[in-house]
Amino acid sequence: MAKKVVATLKKEGGVKYAKVIKAVKNPTTGAYTFKEEIVLQDEAQAALKN
Repeated sequence: MAKKVVATLKKEGGVKYAKVIKAVKNPTTGAYTFKEEIVLQDEAQAALKN
């Protein structure tokens, strides 16, 4: 599955995508979880701010 996603992200002539991985801290336990999103490359910075 991961190879298929990477292959489609690198397609030439298409829209460029970026995979954004954020560490989110749970306020009650203090543990971190990771949230993954695939967004347009132009919107990657905005996705990290949220």
